[in-house]
Amino acid sequence: MADNEGGPMADDTIQAAGCVLWRRSPVDGELQICLVHRPKYDDWSHPKGKLKRGEDPLVGALREVEEETGYTAVLGAPLPTLRYLVAGRPKDVRYWAAEATNGHFTPNREVDRVLWLSPVEARDRLTMPRDRDLVHALLASLHLT
Repeated sequence: MADNEGGPMADDTIQAAGCVLWRRSPVDGELQICLVHRPKYDDWSHPKGKLKRGEDPLVGALREVEEETGYTAVLGAPLPTLRYLVAGRPKDVRYWAAEATNGHFTPNREVDRVLWLSPVEARDRLTMPRDRDLVHALLASLHLT
């Protein structure tokens, strides 16, 4: 479907949400960022996923964090929305900073590993370059840059 100018209609856009999940290290108190490994794509990314029909993006972001990492979280500042194409369809992924409160990771069908890394290590481990800017945005939102 297209609008009058030949572009994709807004309702054709895949809507997704996620978080840059962080915590203070239980060992030294340093900031750590959680990355998830998805075996289907063999990639490292921030926890995120498609929204259910009618789901509020904030609710979806927290749901995805819990489903993919096993952690509950408290949402913080909004971070940049990433926009890109997936199989020719536009996709918008809204992100928030989120502090992990408690939980425990259990491998599942979607995510087989999680890592808690320093911001520099997280930036280096992320598969998609577009995800790396979110690390800087998190640090800025926490006033650490």
